[in-house]
Amino acid sequence: MAAAKSKPVVCPSCGFKNNPPPASHRCVSCGAKMEQVTRARTREEEHERRYQQEGFSMKWMLISLVVQGALTAELLVGLPMLVPALDFEGSNGMIMSIPVWFVGGLLVGMISPGKTFIEPVVASFFVAIPAAIYLVHTQTVRAMPTFMYIIMAAIGVLFTLIGSYIGERIQMGPPPKAAD
Repeated sequence: MAAAKSKPVVCPSCGFKNNPPPASHRCVSCGAKMEQVTRARTREEEHERRYQQEGFSMKWMLISLVVQGALTAELLVGLPMLVPALDFEGSNGMIMSIPVWFVGGLLVGMISPGKTFIEPVVASFFVAIPAAIYLVHTQTVRAMPTFMYIIMAAIGVLFTLIGSYIGERIQMGPPPKAAD
């Protein structure tokens, strides 16, 4: 008897045709969970499910922590060592950290498989605490109250969420067209 040839399974998230169906029940293209194809879902369910995070990945949180930590350290410590005129101390350091955290979230959102846009936010929160403490203690000329550093760090974490979500949307591309 010849073995029955299995049909390719189309990923509900990215539309990639997995041939044969993956043993790990994850899409080989985007990493999204592949549910059993026997259960048919409506178009509305597919659309709602497309942009939802599936869980929290500690691996991608650590990768995000390394990316966000490296970018922040390069901006606040490394860049002033190379170019003394670019000393982002105090409020200028926080103002420059916000777009850096946005870019870090965008990068991680673009490279992470599946839907992982919460992990960069958690990583930015853990990076924002020592960054704010460092900037409070190194401020000399551009001084502002400590609570303003906390508010600006929260804004930076919010911008990380926006950046990681945009990165996920760029990675996923446009939604697959429905077969009418």
